[in-house]
Amino acid sequence: MSSFWGLALPMALTVASGAGIVVQQALNADLRVSLGSGAWAGLVSYLCGTICMILLILFLREGVPSAASLARTHWFSWMGGVFGAAFIAVALFFIQRLGAATFIALLIAGQLICSILLDHFGVLGLEQHSVSPMRLMGAALLMAGVVFIRM
Repeated sequence: MSSFWGLALPMALTVASGAGIVVQQALNADLRVSLGSGAWAGLVSYLCGTICMILLILFLREGVPSAASLARTHWFSWMGGVFGAAFIAVALFFIQRLGAATFIALLIAGQLICSILLDHFGVLGLEQHSVSPMRLMGAALLMAGVVFIRM
């Protein structure tokens, strides 16, 4: 039981972050309509996020990474922003059309499917966790949830 309480704050913050993703995408979609441009809305979103990360770096007093650590980094590790930009672009154009609940349900379904695959193969620095019938059942139930939310 103590391990649950030790995880209660991280779990609560993760749920709050999930809620923040919905709010973020709704705000971005509204900004797209206001500006008349998805590209500009995405840029504003990334610019605000960049400013927040700079403030976090300053708050944590973290130094600039060394040249050696930059050289050790896998080339594909630099691609996270590409996936973030694709996510924001898709959300900008489809969250209003699909509705927030359907959009997020589909988003979570995609995340879960990819997570199961990445865990199963233990790639990108993740510990290997084999696919199990329970994991597959959970993914199937989530997919059913997407159908029910859309009805």
